[in-house]
Amino acid sequence: MSGQDRGRIAAQLDAAAAACRRAGAQFTPLRRQVLELILAAPGPSTAYQLLDRLKRTHSAAAPPTIYRALDFLLARRLIHRLERLGAFIPCIECGHHLHPVQFLICHHCGSVAEIEDSAVREALEHAAARAGFHPGNAVVEIEGTCAACAGAAPAQRPIATASR
Repeated sequence: MSGQDRGRIAAQLDAAAAACRRAGAQFTPLRRQVLELILAAPGPSTAYQLLDRLKRTHSAAAPPTIYRALDFLLARRLIHRLERLGAFIPCIECGHHLHPVQFLICHHCGSVAEIEDSAVREALEHAAARAGFHPGNAVVEIEGTCAACAGAAPAQRPIATASR
């Protein structure tokens, strides 16, 4: 990991700690470490991938350990859960957003982009209202091909794996 990446991750961890302080929530060393693992990951990580990495420093860590930390990070809006992949990614706004976001998932390389498009949100709200439905949380995940893979020749495109 480059020094620039370490600096970016440290800044995001500091912002997360500040957001937790403002909310009166405890950002424990374990929660911080789980968030750091998510921030340092090259792509979405499943709970068990995170648990395997966490065990390198916390050998007694068990599934409830990671799930409690993930629940806390989700509740504080520091991470997102990608339903389709059963995996977690960092939130690009580190706990500041209360808005619905959309995710663009590349089925070639597994990259995920978080976007916020108010037109998508409004279209979903209007469609729900026409059906007499009052939406709560809406997670929009769109699978397709990212710009990098779309520009690669078909033989050069990486193939996504189930482990992502």
